[in-house]
Amino acid sequence: MGKSFLMRLGIGLFAIGMLAVFAVFIMFAAGLQNLPIWLSAAAGVITPLGLGLGLIALVREARRKA
Repeated sequence: MGKSFLMRLGIGLFAIGMLAVFAVFIMFAAGLQNLPIWLSAAAGVITPLGLGLGLIALVREARRKA
């Protein structure tokens, strides 16, 4: 059976958030001090949101099969 929409959404948001985290690390390592606030917000909000949605999808699917 294919992955649910919620799982796909969670994976996508998590991936986008991780890209933002890597971008923040690279920019900070390059010596930039004034990072864009939207990039920091994306790293801090989208990543855990995607992880949470993925976990919710996993729990829902496990309960459905039980």
